[in-house]
Amino acid sequence: MTRFAITIEYDGSPFMGWQHQDHGPSVQQAIEQAIKRITQQDIRVFAAGRTDAGVHALGMRAHFDLETRLTPFRLMEGLNAGLRPHPVAILACDIVDDDWHARFSCLGRRYVYKIINRRAPLTLDKGQAWLIVRPLDTTAMHDAAQCLVGQHDFTTFRSTHCQAKSPVKTLDSISVTRFGEEIEVEVAARSFLHHQVRSIVGSLAMVGEGKWSAKDLKNALEAKDRKALGYNAPPDGLYFVDAIYPPSEAE
Repeated sequence: MTRFAITIEYDGSPFMGWQHQDHGPSVQQAIEQAIKRITQQDIRVFAAGRTDAGVHALGMRAHFDLETRLTPFRLMEGLNAGLRPHPVAILACDIVDDDWHARFSCLGRRYVYKIINRRAPLTLDKGQAWLIVRPLDTTAMHDAAQCLVGQHDFTTFRSTHCQAKSPVKTLDSISVTRFGEEIEVEVAARSFLHHQVRSIVGSLAMVGEGKWSAKDLKNALEAKDRKALGYNAPPDGLYFVDAIYPPSEAE
């Protein structure tokens, strides 16, 4: 039995999320079905994170155990062929140690949320970004966001359906950067709560529009109450960017 690690890019629009769902297709299911078409083996794929319905990935990391003589390159080629026409691509495939785990070996995760700030409707970015027509003050958004860095009780920014044992998480960094009409909110942490990034972005948008001040954002955090939240940003603009592992396990 060989353990393979893969790096995955996907458009989350047609999926109910990464994880298997009874009420619709998932990215996990699509990959597992592609593996079965190639090897005739029923296996389970484990990922570094669990993205929600409509959320995308640029570099999701996952692993699975497989009995095969295929080289990583041939397996990757076969998976990409078997995944068509799903908007899922295997970018890399490697053999890793038997004790390497995509989720439990991971030291950190990074997400980027993409906002398009203009009045015109989206065309090429439809389903791939959040359109906000009111002008956003990205400097105010970035400065306000710094109160969220560090260890906090993020109950306010946590879905009521979150299954995490504790609402306490540590954000390593958060930044808001403008590139013309495109705004990127980048958030890094070891792990996240359900809807945490989307809830943060929704509240930062309120700061950018002038509806909230930095103090309002801090008060919402300190309230430790979901009712104090501004609102959730839609899933369209959220991307799982990459997972971080110890140097010896990174490749």
